[in-house]
Amino acid sequence: MKISQVINCSFSSWYPAFHDISIPSLVIPLPNEFIEYLNSDGVALPDSAVHDSGGAGYDSDDTNQVPAFPEFETEIKDNIEKLGGKVFPKLNWSSPQDATWISFDKTLKCTCPCDLYLLLKSSDFITHDLTEPFTHCEDCGTQDPIKYELVLRKWIDIQPGMEFRCFVRDNNLIAISQRHHTQFYEFIGKESKDIVTDIKVFYEENIKGKFLDESFVFDVYRKEKGMVILLDFNPFGHVTDSQLYKWKELTAETIPDSSDGPTEPDQPSFRYVQTKDCIQPSPYAGFGMPIDFMDLATGQDPSKLMDFLSLVRYT
Repeated sequence: MKISQVINCSFSSWYPAFHDISIPSLVIPLPNEFIEYLNSDGVALPDSAVHDSGGAGYDSDDTNQVPAFPEFETEIKDNIEKLGGKVFPKLNWSSPQDATWISFDKTLKCTCPCDLYLLLKSSDFITHDLTEPFTHCEDCGTQDPIKYELVLRKWIDIQPGMEFRCFVRDNNLIAISQRHHTQFYEFIGKESKDIVTDIKVFYEENIKGKFLDESFVFDVYRKEKGMVILLDFNPFGHVTDSQLYKWKELTAETIPDSSDGPTEPDQPSFRYVQTKDCIQPSPYAGFGMPIDFMDLATGQDPSKLMDFLSLVRYT
């Protein structure tokens, strides 16, 4: 995977050409001061954002004062209003999906800058965008400075079972996966042929030959039969979650099997969770746990385990 493939999947690279088939969105350049704030330790919020959300302020020493971004906040509020009063945020590539545990309703829905700051500041995905977006690229180290942007996307209530990840290799749609692959949705199996047909037609009519790369991954939301909405683009490579496939399958010469058996000729493979027995915990559940708990559970930090075992119980 090369840097150019990652750049081509950044929001401002693809959205102008596909805005008519995607979710209405607005882009705001990120001030350098705000990037520094996101990269700083802790999740303290500016007083102005907290007060504006209706929350109580807090006292802080001058040495620890969280910077304010009045012009940036005003632009955020104006654009949220333009998009109907509710949005979900992302940066050039990632949305803070791993931080939904900290939001009031456990979603990415934002109605004010305070909601948005809290999600962005708590997300490892956002930190990755800001610090190492090209770390898996074979030509990493040769890129120009990145112009970071805040993307505000109009909030829509999405049925998770109707999101799908689609894999394109050499301009051919080869595979489709249930996006939320840890859950079972009975209707997917019943509508599997219609789902494949709708997504294939959508790809051939709206995307094929129009994206900057010949191999890529795109996510869609099938709102209803015959109605598909483009959500995002991702690089075709290991940096992108392959969902119910393995990258070894997706890069092989043959098309992978589908959940229902061998894939039909001239059709993409389609995989989905077929039974309740395959339900798994959310892949984002661990992000809401204290890091010490995670280190103990996974053995990542042996010194913490030794400290835990050496604790003396007092009565």
